[in-house]
Order: sequence, then C-alpha cells, then structure tokens
Amino acid sequence: MFKTMLQHAKKHPGLIPQFFFTTFGIAGATLYLIRLARGPHVSWGRKNNPEPWSKLSPTYQYKLVAVNTDYKNLKKEGPDF
Repeated sequence: MFKTMLQHAKKHPGLIPQFFFTTFGIAGATLYLIRLARGPHVSWGRKNNPEPWSKLSPTYQYKLVAVNTDYKNLKKEGPDF
C-alpha cells in the first residue's frame, strides 16, 4: 500500500498534501481515542474499580480545554461514599 502511494505521488505531485493531511488526521484521531480510553472515567474492569468517577477530586479538569472554568476554586457538592 505504501509503495502504491509513493508511485501515485511521483506521477501526481498534487496528491502529496492529501496523503500528508490524511495521515495526520488518522494519527490525531488515534491519539485522541487512546486519550479517551485511558481516562479516569473509563472502567475496563468492573471488579477492580466499579465506580472510578468517585475517586476523582473536585478540582479534576474533565474537559480537554476549559476556557472559563477555574477548577482549583471549586468546592465538592456531595457526600463521600
């Protein structure tokens, strides 16, 4: 497959940016899925840690980018279980 891509890129140089951005997009999507799968809110084994979200501190930043939220000043709004 890689050899075919190189042959097409040699014949049609306009395809080089398309190959680059396609590869870049696939790599970015893969890294983001890995980030989601390794998050603290994901439970891969229910027997070891059935409720992983209860072990997070109230200052944990859940979002990838938090524009207006200062997580350091948040108070916990619930009981400890």
